[in-house]
Amino acid sequence: MAYIGIDVSKQKLDCLWVRDLSKGKVKTKVFPNRHQDYPGLLDWLVRQTGEDISNLHVYLEATSIYHEPLAYWLHDVGVTVYVLNPAQVRHHAKGMGVRSKTDRKDSMMLARYGIERNPQPWQPEPTEVRELKRLINRLEAVEDDLQRERNRLEKAEFNTDTQASESISYMLVALEREVQRLQQAIADHFEAHPPLKQDRKLLESIPGIGNVLSARLVATLRSRDFRSARQAAAFLGLVPILKESGTSVKLRSHLSKTGAPGIRRKLYMAAVVSTRCNPDISEQFARLKARGKPTLSALGAAMRKLVHIAFGVLKSQSEYRPQGV
Repeated sequence: MAYIGIDVSKQKLDCLWVRDLSKGKVKTKVFPNRHQDYPGLLDWLVRQTGEDISNLHVYLEATSIYHEPLAYWLHDVGVTVYVLNPAQVRHHAKGMGVRSKTDRKDSMMLARYGIERNPQPWQPEPTEVRELKRLINRLEAVEDDLQRERNRLEKAEFNTDTQASESISYMLVALEREVQRLQQAIADHFEAHPPLKQDRKLLESIPGIGNVLSARLVATLRSRDFRSARQAAAFLGLVPILKESGTSVKLRSHLSKTGAPGIRRKLYMAAVVSTRCNPDISEQFARLKARGKPTLSALGAAMRKLVHIAFGVLKSQSEYRPQGV
């Protein structure tokens, strides 16, 4: 069994094979981060380690999108791949007293983290879920651009800048057309994949979850094999973090806010609506407020409960029913 750390950047891959961790013996080589160079990287690993492909354990950091082509390619050829959280790896390095940061040290720390912490292997997202996430991400990016142009138009009209207003109006037409096209592409994608369409329908049976949030929740909750609702909530950054020490330190708990913030913003708005229309959420919200919890803390709990309900609906494949019904 061979342990390999690969520090990924846009241009290159710094590979490090740990020959003997106790003696600090390693082998290193740098490859371009291009698809046509991946077979050469794999050949080098097999030659150096003398191991079968199935015995290669490769550890990568999640590096924007730049690790994805290599991770999928290695997984497809039979290598055991691990995609690690960069913050966790860095904290592990600091705990060992490692302060400096270079590409070689990063690849070494990736391999050491894998050897010493034994994380779970990475599992790629199903193809249909990956395509759905890309469509949703693109739609959200275009919607952000559309809002920025609307803000610019408001300022241009206030300043009676006719030329700028005309230019912005042209852009608004193009962006609005692209939003409509992407919305239709997402709808067509759900139609082409009945299991995803059924998941979306089940999620929309939950009061407070509408068309936009249901699509994002399907893409998120079906992207990984979550073992529990608590695990899904933790992935979305909705678990409370406590800071207490002795009698002198007792800070108010707050959400961990790990992971992508976009879906949390949508869950926040859904939680606000749910306090009025969802019986389970409204009962919980009223109970927490009666106990003196601040409104934001109660809404954070509502966001977490919404995810728990969504997880249960998808797991049981049955529409939402209030508790006790």
